Amino acid sequence: MLVRIARFVVASTALLLVAAGCVALPDTDAVIDRHGEQAARFENAEGPLPARKNAAIVADLKRKSGDIDILDKQIALEQAIAGGPLMLGNRVILLEDGAATYRAMFAAIRAARDHINLESYIIEDDEIGHQFADLLLAQQRRGIQVNLIYDSFGGINTPKAFFERMQQEGINILEFNPINPLAAKVAWRFNHRDHRKLLVVDGRTAFLGGINISSVYSSGSANRRARKAAENKVAWRDTDLQIDGPVVGELQKMFIETWTKQRGKPLAARDYFPELAAQGKDIVRAIGSTPDNANSPIYLTLVSAIGNAERQIHLTNAYFVPDPQLLKALIDAAGRGVDVKLILPGKSDSAVVFQAGRSHYSMLLKAGVQIYERHGALLHSKTALIDGVWSCVGSSNLDWRSFVDNDEVNVVVLGRDFAQQMSGLIARDIEGSEAIDLEHWEQRSMLLRLKEWGASLLQRLL
Repeated sequence: MLVRIARFVVASTALLLVAAGCVALPDTDAVIDRHGEQAARFENAEGPLPARKNAAIVADLKRKSGDIDILDKQIALEQAIAGGPLMLGNRVILLEDGAATYRAMFAAIRAARDHINLESYIIEDDEIGHQFADLLLAQQRRGIQVNLIYDSFGGINTPKAFFERMQQEGINILEFNPINPLAAKVAWRFNHRDHRKLLVVDGRTAFLGGINISSVYSSGSANRRARKAAENKVAWRDTDLQIDGPVVGELQKMFIETWTKQRGKPLAARDYFPELAAQGKDIVRAIGSTPDNANSPIYLTLVSAIGNAERQIHLTNAYFVPDPQLLKALIDAAGRGVDVKLILPGKSDSAVVFQAGRSHYSMLLKAGVQIYERHGALLHSKTALIDGVWSCVGSSNLDWRSFVDNDEVNVVVLGRDFAQQMSGLIARDIEGSEAIDLEHWEQRSMLLRLKEWGASLLQRLL
C-alpha cells in the first residue's frame, strides 16, 4: 500500500511541476557578486541626497548599531536588486494582530479626504469584510474615490454580489488574474496570484503586512477574552505596519502599476501622488516582487541579508518551504556563529505546507539553527530581524510560491529603535512557542516522517 501511495505521489508531482512551468529562482551568488560594490544612496522628501550626506547617514547608523558590516553591504546590494530607494523621514508603527490593525485601518479610512486604494489577497464575506465594505461605501458616497483590487483565487469563496454591491455605487473594483481564463484581460497564468495586503489612503498613509480582510484575524493572539468567546476558533497571530512619510509614494506606485498591468478600468482623476513631508525618523525601503521580474527582489533581499548577517537572524513566518539556496544561507550563517532562530507555526491551515517545512528540521537543527513552533495561536506573521538593525515586514512567506509565483510587497526598516520593537514582538512569540530539540525530534514516529517525505515532494508548488 505504501509503495502504491508513493508512486502516486511521485507521478502527481511530476504532472503538477509540468503544469507549474519552468520558472526558477535567481542564482543568488551570481547576483550578489555582480552588485557587490556600490555606495549607499538615500532619498528624502525632496529627492536624492548628496554623497557626503549618504556617507554620514551610514556612519550614524553604524555608530548606533555597533559598527556592523551589514549596513554597508546590505544597503548597497538592496538598492541594486530592489530598485526602490531608501527613504528618510518616515514614521513606522508596528501593529500586532488583526484587532489593532483593523482599528488603525478604519481610523485612516474615516479620515480620508481624496482617495482610498485597497489591495488584498482575501476579502471575506463576513463580519469584518462587511465592516470594510460599509465604511468604503460611506466614503465613496462622500465623494472619496475608492479603488479596490482582490485576487481571484484568494476571493474564490466570496460571492460576486459582495463586490457588485460596492461597484454599483462607484467603487472601482479589479479582479486580479481571474480564475476563468476567458475573463482575463492579459496573458493568463493560473499560478500568478496577488498575495499583497496593501492599503494606501490619500497617498500619505499606508498599511501592509500579512493580514487579510477576514474575521479569522479579529480575536488576535493577545486577546484572551475574544479567544475564549470564539470557543473552538483558533486565534491568528499576525503583524502589520502603518507607515506615514515619503516611502508611501513608492507603495502607491506599486498599487497603480498592478492596476495598470491588469488593465483595470481607468482610475478616476485624484491626487494620487501628493507632496510628502517628513513624518518621522525611520529609514524605509519598499520592495515589491512579481513573476514578471525574474530577479525576485524580495527573495534576493532576504537571502543577501542572511548572507551578510554577523550576529543574529530571527525569522518569523507562516509557511516555511525553503529552496536549497535559502537553506544553505541559513546553515552557513549558523556555521559562522550567527544566532539563527526560526519561529514557525505549531499548527497550520495548510497541513501539506506544515509537513513540508518540517521535512527540513533535522538538517537545520544539526547545523545549529534553533527552531521554535508557536502554540496558542495560528502563526501567520512574516517578519525578519537581522543584527538588531535590519527589519523586514510584509506579505511574503518563506516558500516557492511567494518567491516565484506571487505579487508580494515587503518593507525594510533600518535602525535600532524600530528593531528593538521587533525584538520585543519576537520575544513574545518565542515565549509562546515550544523549542524543537534535535534529540527528541529524531525520535518522531515513522508516520510523521512519511508525511514529511510526501509533502516535500510537492514543495515547489506550495
